[in-house]
Amino acid sequence: MDLRQLRYFVAVAEERHFGRAAERLHMAQPPLSQAIRQLEGELGVALFHRTTRRVDLTDAGRAYLDRARAILAEVDEAAHYARRVAAGAVGHLTLGCVGSATYSLLPTLSRHLATELPGIDFSFRGEMLVPDQVEALRSGAIDVALLRPPAAEPSLVVHALRRDRLVVALPAEHPLARKARVRAADLAGVDLIVHSADRRSVMHDVVFGVLRDADVEPHIRHEVGETSTLITLVAGGLGVAVVPEPVTALALDGVVYRHLVRPAAAIELAVAHRADRDEPHLARAVEVIRRLF
Repeated sequence: MDLRQLRYFVAVAEERHFGRAAERLHMAQPPLSQAIRQLEGELGVALFHRTTRRVDLTDAGRAYLDRARAILAEVDEAAHYARRVAAGAVGHLTLGCVGSATYSLLPTLSRHLATELPGIDFSFRGEMLVPDQVEALRSGAIDVALLRPPAAEPSLVVHALRRDRLVVALPAEHPLARKARVRAADLAGVDLIVHSADRRSVMHDVVFGVLRDADVEPHIRHEVGETSTLITLVAGGLGVAVVPEPVTALALDGVVYRHLVRPAAAIELAVAHRADRDEPHLARAVEVIRRLF
């Protein structure tokens, strides 16, 4: 038995006539009749009552028709699904996001991906530091990362998306909050809240680089792992933080944001994935992300 025989049988069963079924199948009637007889012989049952004027299904034929239609539908669906997989239209992907992308970009990005790639199931992990993202990409825990370069990992492909300005998050009552803009030199002697050094945060190195260029000795009061915790501590009046501008989407009472005045006071945002990952649905997702930015 093969699928060709099943398609022949369904055509005859639906047309109730060998001649019309043969025309529908674009074949001669004798080989069609022979194929049906062969099928009945293999099954050991009669599928049709044949008369000179018409063909009717036996009880066994009616039961077989239901199953044959289901089998052919499954085969057609399997072929359709395989084509969709090859086109990158279905699959599952997990995206990991740095803190600033979690609040400012993830809502828009998730809606955009759902609209552009409705057949792909996306899940998201937020508040990830770059080293954690790199490790998660290597292990396969995430498939795509929105991160802040540098990501010192030769096994990754990294595409720059944009540069975000740096801003200073201040308690609303802080003296620097009265300024329209804050210079790096203004942060001398100011209590700072920074991302943790022992977790190798990119933002930690960026902030220290800004202060070093301004000949400011940093006065660190707190080191934290998550951007949301950092801004919460600023809201509590425990210090000041330098963050990428998208963090301003995290609008907490008691926090104000001021642009940081410094040449090239910006940090890059990029999308990254493993170089050995070439699945079509991953490539399409990365393409959509790059186009969005």
